Amino acid sequence: MLAHQPIAFLMGQSPIELFVHGGPIMWPILLVSFVAVTVVLERVAFLFKENSTREPELAAKMLELVEEGKIDAALGLGTPSQDYVARILVYTLSQPEDARSSSFARAANIEMQRFQQGLPILDTCITAAPLLGLLGTVAGMMATFGALGEGDIGASAGKITGGVGEALIATACGLVIAIIGLLPFNVLNARIEKARHDISDASNALDVATKKLEKRSALAAR
Repeated sequence: MLAHQPIAFLMGQSPIELFVHGGPIMWPILLVSFVAVTVVLERVAFLFKENSTREPELAAKMLELVEEGKIDAALGLGTPSQDYVARILVYTLSQPEDARSSSFARAANIEMQRFQQGLPILDTCITAAPLLGLLGTVAGMMATFGALGEGDIGASAGKITGGVGEALIATACGLVIAIIGLLPFNVLNARIEKARHDISDASNALDVATKKLEKRSALAAR
């Protein structure tokens, strides 16, 4: 309800009065806002945890060990880590050599799914909120025109203003939820892109390390 306070101030109504005057459509709008806030809080907690377990230096050390042919040492170094790049490398290096490329892709997809979890729900909430507000607008205007059709405008003044108020409140609340939801949605997407970039860099670095190891092994075999 904090997002509704500016509107309540302008209209001289408390948040509860605003909610009641918004009509029945305010209940699904409230549900959408609750779901959006829940998703945002869960994703923030997830990203905080992931950021606290990042160990880029460890992943770099693992790749150096791979280049030196010390696969077991790289696995021993990375296994205890909670860093998502290190987890991908551990899974990849624990597979047969000819299956490591597909193993890396599979592990990377699993990690990216963890980062993307909940975002489709948040996206749906951002899209649905203004549409529900629009539906409230239509319902409010229908009530207004219904009151106008009763003939005695003076006697129906309360119904007319109530219908207009319902239309404006529902639209405003839906737009406020969508606008406020866009900020965390874009921030979360930016963080996902960073994770994707980190994984892509690790993939390229692993390919380079593997090729250097193969070249060194070929020279040693001559």
